[in-house]
Amino acid sequence: MNSIFLRIYGGMLAALVLVALLGVGALHLVNEVRGDQYREGLARGTFRLMADNLAPMNTVERKRALAVWSRLLGIPLKLQRLEQAGLDSGARNRLQRGQILVQQTGPHAARVYGLLSEDEALLLTGEIQQISEQLARATNYLLIDELVRHPVDEQPRRLAELKAAKQFGFDLRLVRLRDAGLDLDQRRRIDEGDTVMALGKGGDSIHVFSGIVDTPWVLEIGPLYQMNPYPPQLLVLIGALGLSLIGLIVYLLVRSLEQRLRGLEAAATRIASGRLDARVPARGADSVGRLASSFNAMAEHLQGSLNTQRELVRAVSHELRTPVARLRFGLEMIADAPDETARRKYMDGMDSDIQDLDKLVDEMLTYARLEQGSPALSFQRVELQALIDQVIEELAPLRGGVRVERGATLSVAEDGACWVEAEPRYLHRALQNLVSNAMRYAEARVLISCQVGHRRCRIDVEDDGPGVPEEAWERLFSPFLRLDDSRTRASGGHGLGLSIVRRIIYWHGGRAQIGRSEGLGGARFSLVWPRRQGE
Repeated sequence: MNSIFLRIYGGMLAALVLVALLGVGALHLVNEVRGDQYREGLARGTFRLMADNLAPMNTVERKRALAVWSRLLGIPLKLQRLEQAGLDSGARNRLQRGQILVQQTGPHAARVYGLLSEDEALLLTGEIQQISEQLARATNYLLIDELVRHPVDEQPRRLAELKAAKQFGFDLRLVRLRDAGLDLDQRRRIDEGDTVMALGKGGDSIHVFSGIVDTPWVLEIGPLYQMNPYPPQLLVLIGALGLSLIGLIVYLLVRSLEQRLRGLEAAATRIASGRLDARVPARGADSVGRLASSFNAMAEHLQGSLNTQRELVRAVSHELRTPVARLRFGLEMIADAPDETARRKYMDGMDSDIQDLDKLVDEMLTYARLEQGSPALSFQRVELQALIDQVIEELAPLRGGVRVERGATLSVAEDGACWVEAEPRYLHRALQNLVSNAMRYAEARVLISCQVGHRRCRIDVEDDGPGVPEEAWERLFSPFLRLDDSRTRASGGHGLGLSIVRRIIYWHGGRAQIGRSEGLGGARFSLVWPRRQGE
């Protein structure tokens, strides 16, 4: 499964199957609760009516009433003690709150419990085989038995009272025979004292009719609806439709994502094969868009690093060729030297070439070490005036025609001291490179000044040489760059000094700048970095 779509879709399918299984269980539980409520609604009014009729009777009258009701209604009825019924605490609490308890014993059969009185703790229990039909007949019989005890005109009012008091789960009303909506055969059966069941208009309900003797009334019960449980097939159908819809939506969403990732993969493959100019379209602000931007930045950095490496290799090869050629020429000339003076001259030249090679290797190693990453810098307090004086003392004698001196010093300290935090060895090397570079191009003077503020510090190295063209300022700190190759070769240097300066000041959290000296007219190189590291 290498496709993102298949993985996401597979995970969603597994989640949907799990939800479907939980749904089937929940559906079964909901159907059970609905069935209990349905059966309780049908039996509630009838059993409350029977329990209320039995409550004032004595033991003999109760037995006689139960026997008559059981025979006429076809419902086995009995009285038993509450503790003998084997009911749990929850069922007993429901009974004591006046509710009717219905326990299903078959597809259409149930056992119904009703509490006569809380003081006696007697239960009226009935075994109903056809809950709808038998309860309807029993309800008709009991209601008619109650209504005939009242005058004909008061019977509708009494029925309304019973309906409200006993909380029947279906409608009850008294209608005249001509308004009952029955056919001739059904009317005849009612006149003969029979109970008639008729389908409702939609065919999904039942109405039960019973005539009341010596009255114009017909007792109508209903409509009685059959409890239809939610079918599990419905959940399966909904799950299948939901899965299809989710799959379509996920496919449309993931397709573009997968295409963009394939483009990223193709670009990575091209870069691995050597095509470093490969890039990915970076569109959108989502995760893939940010990944594409990061990938392009990585590719740019990689291409730039490799290009720099190639340039370094070419530059190093070029730098090494000249001193090596001079060494070879010196060896040849020593062999043909006529006297000791000539040999010494060639040997001194070869020694100069070896020193030049040694200096080139040292600068290359320093540059490579700084380019690889931040070295182990040990920041200490450095007094800039003392550092400048030390560099002047070291470098001033190397070129007698150029005067190197310390310029203006500005400090926020009251005593005028210029204390900053820096790595002494590397800062000394950076200042040395700047001063050496200035001395190489200066006509007669090099000026070194410093400024120390509350948060930042600065060193400026100026010379009175020809300066640097402004269009070359951005690339002057690149390695092995020499604006005037012949002049640089004549004055020494390999084009790495300023690159080392830039890298050193970068690891100090600062930057190296170049401009034009207003006082001396030549170039001005500046180092700016935080006075305290970490701020």
